Amino acid sequence: MIKVLIDLRPALDGFAGIPQESRLLFRWLATLNSIDVEGLLQDSNRRLARGLPDIQPSYLRNSPARRINRFSRVVISLGDTPYHNAFDTAVDFIAKRAERLFLSIGTIFGIKSVSLTRFESAGFEDFLWRSLFAKTLPSDDFLGVVSRGFRVCSTPWTSLHWAGLRTLNVLHTPLYPILDARQCDILIAQTPYPGRLRGKTKLVVRYHDALPVFMPHTIDDRAHHQAKHFFALAANVRDGAYFACVSEATRQDLLRLFPHVTDRAVTIHNMVSHHYFREDSDRALVAGIIRTRIYDTEDPNNVDLKIDFMGVREKEVFYKKAIGDGNFPYLLMVSTVEPRKNHARLLAAWEVLKAEIDPSLKLVIVGTLGWGVDSLIPNFRTWLARGEIFMLEKIPAPDLRVLYRHAAVTICPSVGEGFDYSGVEAMLSGGIVASSDIPVHREIFDDASEYFDPYSTGSLVAVIKRMLYSVDSARLRDALKSRGAEVGARYAPQKVLGRWRAFLSGVAAGRVFKNGVLETDTLEFQSLSQTE
Repeated sequence: MIKVLIDLRPALDGFAGIPQESRLLFRWLATLNSIDVEGLLQDSNRRLARGLPDIQPSYLRNSPARRINRFSRVVISLGDTPYHNAFDTAVDFIAKRAERLFLSIGTIFGIKSVSLTRFESAGFEDFLWRSLFAKTLPSDDFLGVVSRGFRVCSTPWTSLHWAGLRTLNVLHTPLYPILDARQCDILIAQTPYPGRLRGKTKLVVRYHDALPVFMPHTIDDRAHHQAKHFFALAANVRDGAYFACVSEATRQDLLRLFPHVTDRAVTIHNMVSHHYFREDSDRALVAGIIRTRIYDTEDPNNVDLKIDFMGVREKEVFYKKAIGDGNFPYLLMVSTVEPRKNHARLLAAWEVLKAEIDPSLKLVIVGTLGWGVDSLIPNFRTWLARGEIFMLEKIPAPDLRVLYRHAAVTICPSVGEGFDYSGVEAMLSGGIVASSDIPVHREIFDDASEYFDPYSTGSLVAVIKRMLYSVDSARLRDALKSRGAEVGARYAPQKVLGRWRAFLSGVAAGRVFKNGVLETDTLEFQSLSQTE
């Protein structure tokens, strides 16, 4: 049996994207009889309390209370740090930087490694479920995921990054700390990992995209993000890591950087959640979903999306008039709001359509606010105040399925992606999709989408006109729905899981994958379980 440790750090955040992939991958690999899956608990910035060592001293071995207290402290350390005064804040600030400095020194001289400790789930199932899995998985999956084993890396992920980057002060290439994960055969990291592995343990990087390298102008905190991504990626390549790329477009970007990893890099598409399927939901549900999920919370970046009302009564009257029974056409976009996602292009095209063709057309945007939205928000606010644009957040999958199903078109306008869940989710939910003409969309969506130039408002307007307002629009929409169901089914977990099994078996055996070719069967998941 192959022992696999999966990095669950991304699962602590967010609903979609990499967090969703982390949860789905853990859930489905845990169903394979040939793989023993454990989860790695590590925070980006907080230092976690230690769990139990593999070899326990007698005072822990003979005291259930002490062991349970260890696990309880891990849970607490993953929460907010309880600062009480400026002195505590200053001490923590200094301690983090001292840790990074000593870790760098220890790494250079080979005298320090980062160890993992054990976290036992018994008694802490609620914490594990709520913190890691509930945002993506249905309650039926509860026991299947919280009953697995878990390991704790107390050192923050960013500390590993900075410890490695600081070695550039004395070395030509960064030297990252050693992570002692000898308890497992394979560690799957969801991004380039800032650590080296000891012994027989092999690293698999789930490679989502090379955007921090090829499109650094589209990311936040550019210099730091680009350095952390590139240098950790180069170190992983140098150390012999394998790469499971979420699309062939992403794999080709990786090979542009490091052509010699062609035999260690394969394409395994993302799994799409089983929450998304076609159902004949009531159109009236749209109104309730929009009203309940309006983005009106305080944003940590001080971006103000709130509409000023005199009171609750005025607020409810406004939304009752703006939303009504929800029986209006709307364009839908599901994505974090940031420059790379190209919200500005969609907004411009929607304004043209609304002015020239269909005044009733509304725009629904689902996603949290990211970075670089200052120039976009004023344009949004004008339409938000008129009740023509609705910005929503924290949408559970069943509600998102309804929005996909009843949208006039789901738009995927991004200028750069690694996979793009929203288009596939829309197809599986019975919606239709228009997407930017970029390589990854052509690969993932195939002929189940209409395509437009992401840099041309006129191109997007023309595509939406053809899909909604032309004499052939009904025929086109029916064809897209039919084809979308077929294309979307490619990314069902049952279809993807066989590739993962074959890949991990090959990695464990030390195989190379000639030109990235992964020989695998086409069996469905039910057959996989029976044949192992």
